[in-house]
Formats: sequence, structure tokens, C-alpha cells
Amino acid sequence: MPTVLTVFGLRVVIYPNNHRPAHFHVIGKGCEAVFNLNCLTGLPELRENYGFSAKALNSISAELANKIDHLCKQWSQIHENF
Repeated sequence: MPTVLTVFGLRVVIYPNNHRPAHFHVIGKGCEAVFNLNCLTGLPELRENYGFSAKALNSISAELANKIDHLCKQWSQIHENF
């Protein structure tokens, strides 16, 4: 499971044999969240949350929005398409 980015000490992971839609996992501090990428139409969208507070999710989402190009490129490299 490649870590493609680190934000606020949390690992952003894209699993190599994962499924569509394009998405990534944010893991750390005993919590996990899954975001859909929406590379062609917009910003990352929270799909699942296991333990992060609303405040933490807002900060994470804002940081990930700034990194959307990097995340989309990483998904494409790992999965060869969207």
C-alpha cells in the first residue's frame, strides 16, 4: 500500500489493487477516512470516516484540495487510468 502523501502526520494511501471510483485513504492517529478523488470534476469528497473529528476532517479536506493534482497523478500511475 503506497503512501503517496503525508499531511499533518497522516498517511495518504492508494491501494494498488483497489476499485473505482478513484479514491484514497487517510490513515493515522487511530482513525481512517476515505475520499473520492473526483479528478475530472472537482475536489476530493469525503466518503467514509472512522474516528476523525469534524474539525480534523475540515483541515484534512482543505489540505487535500490543494494537492488534488498530485493525488490524481498518483492514482493514474498506480492504476493506469481513471
